[in-house]
Amino acid sequence: MQKRNLGSSGIQVSIVGLGTVKFGRNQGVKYPCAFELPSDQDVEELLAVAAGLGINLLDTAPAYGASEERLGKSLRGRRHEWVICTKAGEEFIDGQSSYDFSPHALTHSVERSMRRLQTDYLDVVLVHSNGDDMRIIEQDQAFDTLEMLKRAGKIRAYGMSTKTIDGGLKTVEFADVAMVTFNPSCVEDREVIASAHRKQKGIFIKKAFASGHASKDPGGNLRFVFAESGVTSVIIGTINPAHLRENVESCKVVGSIP
Repeated sequence: MQKRNLGSSGIQVSIVGLGTVKFGRNQGVKYPCAFELPSDQDVEELLAVAAGLGINLLDTAPAYGASEERLGKSLRGRRHEWVICTKAGEEFIDGQSSYDFSPHALTHSVERSMRRLQTDYLDVVLVHSNGDDMRIIEQDQAFDTLEMLKRAGKIRAYGMSTKTIDGGLKTVEFADVAMVTFNPSCVEDREVIASAHRKQKGIFIKKAFASGHASKDPGGNLRFVFAESGVTSVIIGTINPAHLRENVESCKVVGSIP
């Protein structure tokens, strides 16, 4: 599978990343169908399929239930083969999300993620925005905290999973990578993608299939996304190996993967 530079971070990622929210959380999610959490064997098998397809990017978060712990267990001894992107700022406990973007909370979250993932560094850490992107950046100074952690060698790159255009533009101005929503029915962040391309910053795409609500034509959606030259990688969240294979095959059909 083709790999692309994550901006100027020095990190190379596959153009398809595996989203792992379903590894650890099935409450308070916006997927069209209910699902059971996978077994440990299911997780191992899906990761093997992903690796076989050439995927090296995994997306997780503390708010994804036990996802980080399960990845840490499954990747033991193979951590160097993967680029791990996690998040900080959101907690999901007893069915409710809470947010804290203070320096103490972000630092604690990063260090806890390292323990859960059984690693001494994180490749990418994204602020898990509650929607108030600009306040998080300008008042909470979240990027200052992550920059200090980067200088300390705990993370290699950082940014934000954004929810506003202004937040996305500010992220690609001051950080390494932005994660934005982009699909045929949601194009507001096209300006952010273009700005990232000009500034040589990374772009991860979330909700390319609108959280499963627009998955009837995966090839069409992926063709649409990869038409934007600033896109680094699309995150596909699934626990179904066949679904993952189909989406990677769709990328081949549209010429995104040689």
